[in-house]
This record gives sequence, structure tokens and C-alpha cells, in this order.
Amino acid sequence: MTIFEQVSPENTIPTLKIAIEQAKTLATDIVLSTTSGASVFTALDIAKELNYTGKIIAVTHVYGMSAPGKNSLSEENRKKLEAAGVTLVTAGHALSGVERSISGKFGGVYPTEIIANALRMLCHGVKVCVEIGTMSLDAGQIEYGHPVVAIAGTGSGLDTACVITPSYSAKIFETRLHELLCKPY
Repeated sequence: MTIFEQVSPENTIPTLKIAIEQAKTLATDIVLSTTSGASVFTALDIAKELNYTGKIIAVTHVYGMSAPGKNSLSEENRKKLEAAGVTLVTAGHALSGVERSISGKFGGVYPTEIIANALRMLCHGVKVCVEIGTMSLDAGQIEYGHPVVAIAGTGSGLDTACVITPSYSAKIFETRLHELLCKPY
């Protein structure tokens, strides 16, 4: 496992190389988080360089996260990614969603938020890897019971990669983390 000394967008390229090599070795899909699409374009370049021909699924923020009716992934980048063969998943966040609305309005902490915070003890990216794997499976974009390489980050860029077998959000505790490929210290 690679441990990056600090959280930094500079970890994006090494994270992608580690993750794509492992996805190629395992002959499995890649699921990665994206805000603007920039990391996905970088992933496409590295996939081509490493001769990875598997499926790439990019999971975006929900609409309304930054502003009502808006998505952080521009329509221009959405169209470019789809034209490049990337599958896009935009759905309610599996580890926050409705519960964040309840805790925000009434206070307190609820079960899904506890799961998210427990995963953040490993690092923020591990929480996001589990979340995007779940969201992709819920959306029918990855094969049930099959491991994927999930890639996420802390803030800007990517710094965490895992081999996981996601489960549906209704059965989140059946998710398995097989291998932590890289993460920030």
C-alpha cells in the first residue's frame, strides 16, 4: 500500500496509475468520484497509456449540492465524458442524503452519518470509495458481487484507491473492502 505524506492534488496521477494498474490486473471496472470532471479526463489519458480497456464509471455530486438546480459537473464536460465512453452516475449520496437533511434541521447524528464517520477514520477517500461503489451498484452500472477499483479524494484531486465489492445501499454492511491500494497519511 502506498501512503502519501499529505493530502494534495499532486497525488492524483500516482493514485490513478496505481488504481488503473490494479484494475487491469484484476480485469475489473473502475469507479471514481468527480466534481468537475478533471480527474476523469486524467484517468482516461492514463488508462490509454496503460492500455486499460475496462469500464470507467464517474460518480458526480448531486444536483443542488452547490446551488439549487446546478451540478458541479458542467454540461460541456458531461457531454465530453459521455462521448469518451465514460458512464456517469449522478444520484443521491448513499452515505448522507436524506439523513443530512434531518440532522441539519433537527440536530443529532443518525445511523448513516455514523457509518460515514466510521469510514472517515480510515480516511475521507475510503468513505467516498464505499459510497460511489454503492451508488454505482444501486444505479445498475456495475456487476453485483464483483470487485471494482474505487478511486476518490480529499478535497481536490484523487488520493485514495481501494478494491471493494460494493453492496446495495439497502445492504451496505455486505460491502467488502479487499485491498487499500493508497491513501494519504
